[in-house]
Amino acid sequence: MEEANKLLPSENDRKTLDHGRGRKKRLQVNDDMDVGVGRSSKQKVAQSQPDSEEEAAACEMLDRLMLNNEPSHASMQQELLSFMELEKPRGRHAGARHTVDLHALLIRCAEAVATNDLQGAVDLLQRIRHHSSPTGDGTQRLAHCFTQGLEARLLGTGNQMYKSLLAKCGATTGTLRVYQMYMAACSILPVSYLLSNKITYNAIAGRKKLHIVHYGLGHGFHLPDLLRMLSSREGGPPEVRLTSIDNPLPGFHPGQLIEETGRRLSDCARQFRVPFKFHAIAAKLEAVCADDLDIDPDEVLVVVSHFCFKNLMDESVILDRPNPRDTVLNNITKMRPKVFIHDIANGSYSGAFFVPRFREALNHFAAVFDAMDTIMLQENQNRLLVEEWLAACAMNVIACEGVDRVSRPHNYKQWQVRSERAGLRQLPLNPDIVQTYKDKVKKEYRKHIVINEDQEWLLTGWKGRVISAFSTWTADDDTSGLRK
Repeated sequence: MEEANKLLPSENDRKTLDHGRGRKKRLQVNDDMDVGVGRSSKQKVAQSQPDSEEEAAACEMLDRLMLNNEPSHASMQQELLSFMELEKPRGRHAGARHTVDLHALLIRCAEAVATNDLQGAVDLLQRIRHHSSPTGDGTQRLAHCFTQGLEARLLGTGNQMYKSLLAKCGATTGTLRVYQMYMAACSILPVSYLLSNKITYNAIAGRKKLHIVHYGLGHGFHLPDLLRMLSSREGGPPEVRLTSIDNPLPGFHPGQLIEETGRRLSDCARQFRVPFKFHAIAAKLEAVCADDLDIDPDEVLVVVSHFCFKNLMDESVILDRPNPRDTVLNNITKMRPKVFIHDIANGSYSGAFFVPRFREALNHFAAVFDAMDTIMLQENQNRLLVEEWLAACAMNVIACEGVDRVSRPHNYKQWQVRSERAGLRQLPLNPDIVQTYKDKVKKEYRKHIVINEDQEWLLTGWKGRVISAFSTWTADDDTSGLRK
């Protein structure tokens, strides 16, 4: 317990936890660069003053990436590699041989925690700590990460620790580093973004107006590529309207992130001479319905979600009102999009019972940490930052319950059932494009990263375990037969 007490947040950490509740906010940005950021001038000051020189440098890097003449993922990756001074992996480091089975010890410890066997759990935690390390091989790092979660669960400080860990890697600099590592070492983001842009580009063929409704846009790293593609389209670029729907940030400026993203994308569209309007909504995803989006039948509507629906609540929490996952899918059906691009983090560790959820999470994160250990150097500082972000995700799954447990991924088969029940119809995969991206992954990424297909889902996995899944849908009565 003395070891566990060391994980309690300091007084300064507690002061940084902001439990403010944001309101729905909207922002309009057009190609004339008029930004409506609310009535408070304090918000504008907060937006214009970075917290540190490092944050200012990161924001400058974001501006350069968005305004690059050729903002392809290759050039973006090279910029980030230079900015972060990332050392290229030179092969896997041989970790120390384990004298114990850390996976088995972790599961035994979880079972002791679940049965309130305090002494047994503490004894097991001491053994695991002896064999784990935040700077060891993949298995040792995984054990260190999961030990933190188990200790926080014992102490009842899971939500505090989760928010504290999340705050450490939530700054612009941390986001850039995490994104850079995924772009440099993993195929999941590059393939998903390239597919998404290609599908959107094909959807607007022969039309002059495009409306993209994007759930969880974040920094919008992938959209400059799409704007560049549209700018060189035969016959001229279409009019583009982008609506970003993001959960509000805590504090006094819930829409700050998407406002900054809108400004950067508007600058980018201006440079590419693409007519562009940006509309941001800072609200819970399930609270935004089709009537809030001013849908124009003359526009081609494309709805996009990259990995953000895993944070929607499910039936184990929502009892007295419609399930948010079903609500969002029903709202998308009512929008009548030409195509809905659904990209998910594939996982089955969202169950209500702790031990089965712990087992599933352990298997999932074991694959992720093994991939990190194969691809990246152990001493790489950016890898440690990525693992802090992974530790925050694991902390939430292990040590939080009820509404505090925000990470609730489903597997692709569960999402397929929900989507069909909501009135969406799955679109077929284009075999030529699928083969192109299989070849790309085989050529540019590690051999253990595998691309497969199942039930019209494009699956990305590591050594046989599915990490993410990609699919496209349309309204059930839409007979356009759009193919990727």
